[in-house]
Amino acid sequence: MSPPSISPRAFVMLLLLATMFGGNHVAARFAFNDGVDVATAVALRSAVTALVVGALVAQQRVPWAMTPRQRWVLLGISLLVAVQSLALYAAVARLPVALALLAFNTWPMATALWARVLYGRSPDRRTLLAMPILLVGLALALDVFGAASGLGAQAQWSRIGAGVGFALLASATFGLVMVTTQHEIAAIDGRLRSAVTMAIVGVLALIVTQAQGGLRLPHTPPGWWGLVMLTVLYGTAFTIMFTLLPRLGVVGSSPILNVEPVAAMVLAWALLGQRIAPIQVAGALVVVGTVMVLGLKRR
Repeated sequence: MSPPSISPRAFVMLLLLATMFGGNHVAARFAFNDGVDVATAVALRSAVTALVVGALVAQQRVPWAMTPRQRWVLLGISLLVAVQSLALYAAVARLPVALALLAFNTWPMATALWARVLYGRSPDRRTLLAMPILLVGLALALDVFGAASGLGAQAQWSRIGAGVGFALLASATFGLVMVTTQHEIAAIDGRLRSAVTMAIVGVLALIVTQAQGGLRLPHTPPGWWGLVMLTVLYGTAFTIMFTLLPRLGVVGSSPILNVEPVAAMVLAWALLGQRIAPIQVAGALVVVGTVMVLGLKRR
């Protein structure tokens, strides 16, 4: 059965969203380079997004009805999203932005593994075949043997190891969020889930900032622009994803959104001067293409 088509307007909107999500991480790198820490970025981004989506929930009179089990599961998922957000921004602070997002983009593989562990659902044949392709593409993109950089494997991993670890932690956590959401709280309106989750993530990140001595704000205008833009881009894209896209006939996450690492690669090259070798670009395209194929399969 072929996936349903989407309108040209929805297609353009999806590409815009992918670019905005990618731009949010590029902006975050400007902020991190100017003294902002990961917890501060997550706290401000999540708090502003929670306020906007919460206002929409109130304005649209979205029902708040939840069972006690759903409340506890939603709390647990919010904790996982907090970990995922902190880990992904920590990866962005340590790696070229596109590579951090590519490592995170292995989350469909993590989703399949969590579904097997928690709910006994074995991955289908197509997913099993995609897994090694995804890993090969990621290995090329990350230059795991240090061939493109000329550093050798040991020196390359000493440079990228921590960032890759954070990105894979974000991937594993997000995969768990996706599986748990699908099986436990899919009946809760997506707008309500998003507002509650962002609010809890914002509060948790703010607690972390206070434990570290308070918010760490930028020192110069470029850092402030980065902090403002990461908040605006993420909040706007997040809000559009849960309000406008359903009206355009796009249900759930679209595989087109997985071009985010490519958008981030172009933006990071143009704005941050981050360049990666041609073989790494090829690996990036393999990862993005594989994830998009898996997304089309689900639709």
